[in-house]
Amino acid sequence: MIAVLLSLILSGLVAEVHNPRIPVIVDRPYNVVSEILIKAPEAAEVEGTVEVELAGLPRKAVRSVRLLYTGTSSALISRTESHQFRTQFNQWGGGWELWHDPAYAEEIAKVRPSREGNFLLPLHGSLVGDQNYFYLSLEIDSRYVDMAAPFTCRIREIILKDTEGERALDLREDGPVLRRMGRSLRTHGDDGVDSYRIPCLVRTKKGTLLAAYDIRHDSSYDLNGDIDIGVSRSTDGGKTWERMRVAMDMGRYGGLPEGQNGIGDPCLLVDEESGDIFVAGIWAHGRHGGTAIFTSKEGLAPIDVAQMVIARSSDDGKTWSEPRNITQEVKDPAWATCFQGPGAGITMQDGTLVFPFQWWDADKVPSAGVLYSKDHGRSWHFDGSALSHVCEDQVVELEPGVLMLNMRNHGTPDRTRKVYVTRDLGKTWEPHPSNDVLPEPVCQASLLKIGAGENVLGRDVLLFLNPDSKKARNRMTLRISLDLGRTWSEGILLDEEAGWGYSCIAPIDSETVGVLYEGSTAQLVFQTVRLRDLISTR
Repeated sequence: MIAVLLSLILSGLVAEVHNPRIPVIVDRPYNVVSEILIKAPEAAEVEGTVEVELAGLPRKAVRSVRLLYTGTSSALISRTESHQFRTQFNQWGGGWELWHDPAYAEEIAKVRPSREGNFLLPLHGSLVGDQNYFYLSLEIDSRYVDMAAPFTCRIREIILKDTEGERALDLREDGPVLRRMGRSLRTHGDDGVDSYRIPCLVRTKKGTLLAAYDIRHDSSYDLNGDIDIGVSRSTDGGKTWERMRVAMDMGRYGGLPEGQNGIGDPCLLVDEESGDIFVAGIWAHGRHGGTAIFTSKEGLAPIDVAQMVIARSSDDGKTWSEPRNITQEVKDPAWATCFQGPGAGITMQDGTLVFPFQWWDADKVPSAGVLYSKDHGRSWHFDGSALSHVCEDQVVELEPGVLMLNMRNHGTPDRTRKVYVTRDLGKTWEPHPSNDVLPEPVCQASLLKIGAGENVLGRDVLLFLNPDSKKARNRMTLRISLDLGRTWSEGILLDEEAGWGYSCIAPIDSETVGVLYEGSTAQLVFQTVRLRDLISTR
């Protein structure tokens, strides 16, 4: 009876294959590469094979290929019906792990391909009379790959056996099959920490990649809480990273617990003349009744106002000075608070140091501008806002003395980025032609300029990274502009699934850039992208 039933089921069975464009995290056993959905009208035992095509990866780089069964629920947040999956995702973002927990995902098969090309995975087990989800997983050894090189991996055929022999299921495939690798720079549980957020990334004068981020010890929530600013260094272009260092920790300042002395939202700035590196942070002292930005009030005292502090490194990010509080230097007492971007600052061609800057008035309406120093960080100045109802801005120097500010749109319903320029360090501002062009889901974004003499394309380029959506923090997309931001490419979709969405970009060499963002497969995902690949998307 079971054999007859199985024969009848297989005669019309369809396998829907979804190929999500999400980072394949290297050196991790489990990655969702392709998802298979089989809708069975009745329960049945099945046996067969899944044929996989793999190209573009050295054989020794592929540690394993696995097939996992997640029952009646997808392993992807955008498609899952699991309350448990969603709850954990809401708590930890890209750090959630139930999709490969044995209680939620059964491993059906594991092989190590002997060569590049096609190979088979055994498929056996029970189908329920409902939807049945499987996913293909890759484990990649980072020692043997070029992280910037895409590869392909796809399901070619699924064959199941029945009483009449073998049947190839009707395969209906959607989405792309080009894959990009990423590294989990920081994620839930690393060093016993609950969550990592707010990525910054710069290249120092010595060529070191320096990443900074929030170390949110106890939860993923914003200030105030037990939060420090962490730093990671890479001296080989992001292939490997040193142990995490702590750049700023306010400890038990003023006798209050560490949970009432959190510091976060970092912004890195490299002084291209001296080589010194600055990290700015916002420090909340004792304002534990709610989010620090919204509990701050008029005045200057730390107990009333979240403070802007800066630390300096003179040894390429290995050690950091004690934090220096610059709040009284830059804040109007009538404001509720003021602080950095976050993200990355710049050194202008004349040596002026510039941090992206935001301030919030007594009614908690934000405005954005730039904070600058003419004396290598000894003093800081603010001359005027570009706009109100904007925040979390990023700055580049378009041409000598001309700054572009790309801002999070915090208040208008059009859901587009606000982009303004200044020629006098913020005293006056005017809209850029790209104002109200780039999509905005109400989230931080990142911006980088690479000069013509510093990249393989031989012309000035701007890069922009954010969630390419007006509704949600998904579809992390990296774009390029060859005309100083007047027009933008369609871009490369790095991560289509949801994450917390913050990001930063830095050059690695003349051909490649690094991106660090809050992704769907880790809390902080690092990837490398070739500039020529971005040109091909125009």
